[in-house]
Amino acid sequence: MKIAGVIPSRWGSTRFPGKSLAILSGKPMIQWVVERVRQAKKLDAVMVATDDSRIADCVEALGLPGVQVAMTRSDHPTGTDRIAEAIETLDVDAVINVQGDEPLIDPALIDELAGVIASGEWDMATAATPIEDEDQIADPSVVKALFNRHGQALYFSRSVIPHIREPEDVSPEGVYWRHIGIYAYQRDYLLKLVAEPPCALENLEKLEQLRALDMGCRMKVIKTRDFGIGVDTPEDVAKAEALLAKLK
Repeated sequence: MKIAGVIPSRWGSTRFPGKSLAILSGKPMIQWVVERVRQAKKLDAVMVATDDSRIADCVEALGLPGVQVAMTRSDHPTGTDRIAEAIETLDVDAVINVQGDEPLIDPALIDELAGVIASGEWDMATAATPIEDEDQIADPSVVKALFNRHGQALYFSRSVIPHIREPEDVSPEGVYWRHIGIYAYQRDYLLKLVAEPPCALENLEKLEQLRALDMGCRMKVIKTRDFGIGVDTPEDVAKAEALLAKLK
């Protein structure tokens, strides 16, 4: 099975326009992401899917072997739609969507997702990490994941799920899981997904993975301790730089 790692990267972020080219510890963020993805051992191709020539020029100027750039439309509602357009030119069986604002994504996690999707048992795969900060449990920006004993996704929500009816009798440790926004898709399932309109739950929670569950998707959730850091605002740059320095 041929698997591509595709990084959707648009210019017009509402909270942080042009964040793909924001400088983190001396390098543009997109460079950090591309370099991390290239460290994965189970990918047959690496591509950046963008709608902006400045991002494309930056990636091409890196001169990294095996890294392609696909120019896509600027009107895509999600990164998933952007990836679906980008892979039209790729001869691959599966795709891993690595967010363009995750400069600390773990290559080992990418490889683990690649192994799951290559098994052919799942339509999609994603990841979750234990929530250890109690403040995050009620934070709607932290998406919670529920999955069964086999790791199959049951639901994702911005609300506190599961609800603990008798909290005095239950320790919250290991109960709450934070969803990590990395996805692996079978190619055919990805194309089927983007052809489907958003469902009611997706419109309510503003979580596109709920569309897949509404369609009956077999989605595997991998447990991991790594959650990297998403750079969503200019204020997140300093946090990312501190973590990069710690890793070094």
